[in-house]
Amino acid sequence: MNILDRIENNPGALGQWSKQAYGYFMFPKLEGEVGPRMTFRGKEVLNWGMNNYFGLANNPEIRKQEMEWVAQYGLSHPMGSRLMTGNTFLHEELEDKIADFVKMEDAFVLNSFYQGMISVIDSLCGRNDTIVYNSEAHSSIHDGIKSQLTRRFAYHKNDIESIEAQLKKASETAQELGGGVLLVTEGVIGVTGEFSPLDKIAALKEKYDFMLVVEDAHGFGTVGPNGIGVADHFGVMDKVDLLVATFGKALSVSGGFVAGSETVINYLRYNMRSQTFSEALPSAITASAIARLDYLEKHPELRKNLWEITHALQKGLRKAGLDIGNTESPVTPVYLSVDNMMEAIHTMMHMREAFGIFCVNLIYPYIAQGKVMVRLIPTTLHTMKDVEYTIESLKAISENAKNGMYKDTTPIQPTSKKDETQEED
Repeated sequence: MNILDRIENNPGALGQWSKQAYGYFMFPKLEGEVGPRMTFRGKEVLNWGMNNYFGLANNPEIRKQEMEWVAQYGLSHPMGSRLMTGNTFLHEELEDKIADFVKMEDAFVLNSFYQGMISVIDSLCGRNDTIVYNSEAHSSIHDGIKSQLTRRFAYHKNDIESIEAQLKKASETAQELGGGVLLVTEGVIGVTGEFSPLDKIAALKEKYDFMLVVEDAHGFGTVGPNGIGVADHFGVMDKVDLLVATFGKALSVSGGFVAGSETVINYLRYNMRSQTFSEALPSAITASAIARLDYLEKHPELRKNLWEITHALQKGLRKAGLDIGNTESPVTPVYLSVDNMMEAIHTMMHMREAFGIFCVNLIYPYIAQGKVMVRLIPTTLHTMKDVEYTIESLKAISENAKNGMYKDTTPIQPTSKKDETQEED
């Protein structure tokens, strides 16, 4: 069978649902200003689906400045990779500010957080090294590990006994091969909102020699006394060798960074192929990232406001008898029981159609069978009224599910697609 035939016969785990789900569950179009109220298929929805934690996506002060930067730089400058023709004073200024913020020696700006995470792992590890990782880690970590010929040791999420057992195996294997050990984990586990036990992992450095890399996309800016992330929360920043995070959540703009010692960052600066062989982050976006980080530092009340909304939402959901797992971060999963795919689809559609709530929904194989996860991302722009409405709505949806309402095989009709009508005009 050739490649084209294989693709026709097997479009992939998600691709097999493309005809049924495109434009609704996959590749949906949310229109209007980024915020809690947006338009989906011609209907206003209460949006809990975007990682705009501090509402900086549409901050008026920053947007006004951005217009000036776009006028000055356009969207093409500086053109070229940082290594060749794309380095600027703006990129270096942003790196200095990040290093200061996360209290590390040096930092490097990533034009793409996802590709950057892959390149960090790819650059650090050779065929004689071993990698220890959380089996439920973010896809960028899995893809970085898959790019390697190294031995891999997956541990059970947040199980310190499993972590140590796999670390012991990895250390023994690395010693036999003459290589080193890399332990890579998320700070906030993005799907469930739980903290990785970085304090306990860091303590294992007393027994084992390994490099600790923490990807903290959801923790950067939101968690810890200084907003650095989960390692900051546990007081073990000095034990983290590399911190990798995105700008796309706390700062609500493209790009990301990796921070660590000057020696390691300089090594990555010259060896991360996804960065050295692709365009630098545009100058207008880089300037915006600087302004957003400055704004976050000048307004510590934003983090306080975010946690007030988060605590009200999570406390209310638990009080309503809903299962939100063991989240410790703003990421708020709500687990609803279903028997099959059709029931899961009906549950999710009724939430959007009858209650007007839009959020990310996850089903098997991304979570355990027999469940559908509704993942809510609170922001400083959400109100207590939004919180109360959402709790009551999800409580009603949960009761409907228990009463078998979503077992009906009659398809629920979605709202009309206004955007397609406009295209015809």
